Amino acid sequence: MIRPPALLAGLTLLSGTCLGAALISGSVNISPATLWALMLGGGDTLQQTVFFELRLPRALSAFAVGGLLALAGALMQVLLRNPLADPYILGVSGGAAVATLSAMLLGLSGAVLSGAAFGGALFTMLLVFALARRRGSWTPVRLLLTGVVISSGWAALIGFILAISPDTTLRGMLFWLMGDLEFAANPAEAWGVLALGLAVALTLARDLNVLSRGDLQARALGVPVAALFPLLYVIASLLTAAAVTLAGAVGFVGLIVPHLLRLVAGGDHRILLPGAVLLGGSLLTAADTLARTLLAPQQLPVGVLTALLGVPVFLYLLNRRGG
Repeated sequence: MIRPPALLAGLTLLSGTCLGAALISGSVNISPATLWALMLGGGDTLQQTVFFELRLPRALSAFAVGGLLALAGALMQVLLRNPLADPYILGVSGGAAVATLSAMLLGLSGAVLSGAAFGGALFTMLLVFALARRRGSWTPVRLLLTGVVISSGWAALIGFILAISPDTTLRGMLFWLMGDLEFAANPAEAWGVLALGLAVALTLARDLNVLSRGDLQARALGVPVAALFPLLYVIASLLTAAAVTLAGAVGFVGLIVPHLLRLVAGGDHRILLPGAVLLGGSLLTAADTLARTLLAPQQLPVGVLTALLGVPVFLYLLNRRGG
């Protein structure tokens, strides 16, 4: 296993490298020297427009979304005690998708779509939270089954909305469903949610280490399991809602990043949680850079790239861990 200081330092360096590559790559090339000049207030008008209005917001959005999904995935896998759990398994993204696609179908755009996505995610969170409760308690199995059923219902509604949508809006809907950062121009809120979520999760890191060993051992060691379950669910759902609101449905980041980190760093959540944010952000930033440069000037949905990268990586991890 890699020592924690070396791991976090390496991930920080990787994050800076991926952000730097995202800022200089594209249809208008920006050299590292020009990038430095732009950061100091120099450069011509075209370069400033490309950098400050297009590249920088999109790169920061990609990093924030990747960090949000990876952190939510790490929390979900502890909450459900299921290594296949990811931020979308409880139907939060499905609720956001139904609300957003409904708004698109009505011809709405801009900030209304972001509000619809967050509202749909929040509604789903409360719905699953209420239905999974029984006699004042929650269990991983009950949360998981309730979320899967709600997610299936949302999937049916998504299919219905796509079937009745006009051709003029269908392409935008499909891009959003596959994950799209083209219109992610304001990452400040996502960064705020990410910072708050990581800060709260780190205060729970010791309890998460114990909880990952099972309910009985956690209760015996004084961990407030009954209160920790709903708290973890709310944090993971809000992290997912913020990511979906900004970038649509981006898969596999929250699934494979915690696996990769546990493989090289173990299960200490004091290291795993910040490491997940750094690695998840780096992964999605790199994927988005490829998505907009691979077939330039045509742009691919970033969710396509994460799926193409995530499927073989996850199959490798699954085979390495013996199933």
